[in-house]
Amino acid sequence: MNKIATDKAAIDELLERGTIVQILPTKKEFREKLLSGERLRFYIGFDATAPTLHMSHAKNFMFMERLRRLGHEVIILFGDFTARIGDPSGETSTRRPLTREEVLENVKKWKELVAPFMDLDNKENPTIIKYNHDWLSKLSFEEVLDLASNLTVQQLLERDMFQKRIQDAKPIHLQEFLYPLMQGYDSVAMEVDGEVCGTDQLFNALVGRTLLRKLKDKNKFVIAVTLMENPKTGELMSKSKGTGVFLDVPAHDLYGQIMAQPDEMIELLFVNCTWLSLSDIAKVMKAGPYEAKKRLASEFTTLCKGQSEADMAAKHFETVFAKKENPDEIVEVEVLDKNWPLADLLVFTGLATSKTDARRNIEQGGVKVDGAVIGDREATVKPTPGMVLQVGKRKFIKIK
Repeated sequence: MNKIATDKAAIDELLERGTIVQILPTKKEFREKLLSGERLRFYIGFDATAPTLHMSHAKNFMFMERLRRLGHEVIILFGDFTARIGDPSGETSTRRPLTREEVLENVKKWKELVAPFMDLDNKENPTIIKYNHDWLSKLSFEEVLDLASNLTVQQLLERDMFQKRIQDAKPIHLQEFLYPLMQGYDSVAMEVDGEVCGTDQLFNALVGRTLLRKLKDKNKFVIAVTLMENPKTGELMSKSKGTGVFLDVPAHDLYGQIMAQPDEMIELLFVNCTWLSLSDIAKVMKAGPYEAKKRLASEFTTLCKGQSEADMAAKHFETVFAKKENPDEIVEVEVLDKNWPLADLLVFTGLATSKTDARRNIEQGGVKVDGAVIGDREATVKPTPGMVLQVGKRKFIKIK
């Protein structure tokens, strides 16, 4: 039997750190439960709709790891069934359906990316990984009807995104309409004591609370955590939109992504995505935005990639961005000795995905040849050995 930590300071740190936005029924009841010494079962669910994760996902896994370190049972639920439909939260149109094979391929990548934030192999209190295909795929149509009888159409129509689609005369497909029912049933199948979710998942989590109470006569806590939106612009990190600091990149890119974050995000990312105490974060923030951002980039890159990789990433950043020099190591590409249209050369060397992409970068002043900006989209270049091509701040190629 795992020993449950009831240290008030550790529990208050968890509750007051700033990750939690709302607790239902109340924070007071949840705190009392954590202090009781009872071992609780918590879960957080993810639909692996893309093969990548960003820092906001990291925050969720680190929160679950804090619960695990207190001795509680934590479950990471991969929605390999629900991801094939796609959660309609925040969506103005129906998501593209995924096959189960596509979802499971994404899950493989997720497991690799989760490892730095959670002790997946702990012998005494291991993180449990489950898949909702295991129970949702086995429900008969009769069981689905029985399950659906616990909710009304009016309740489901309360979802703001459904209301928006109706106002915009956009379709709501039946499988999307039933999504909250399916996610809600996850709580019943696992008989959890608490669900951790983003604020965008609050409706689904409350459906689960209703079903668990009706079908198992059991109450669960709903712990809604921040989505880490920019406090000035309200912009969210999003895997579907490709915005944010993504984890499946080399160390120098990860470090650079963090250094590119706006100043108003620094403290938020420190609080949610590092193990530093709040008092230590306050001290770091006093050093000013640039120094604080460097510390954040170092802490998080070390967490994800290791100390040596983080140190090299910091050196790379200083060389390329602070001193505006070329990095020590640049990929070399062999090209034909001829006059090239610059756009063609960028595509050939992999610095651009297409001629359109290449010309856009050229026109925006983002292309350099041996340090000189080339702004003419029709420019031609005769490559010479050692010539360095650069696109943006991070992409370099040396002519072999």
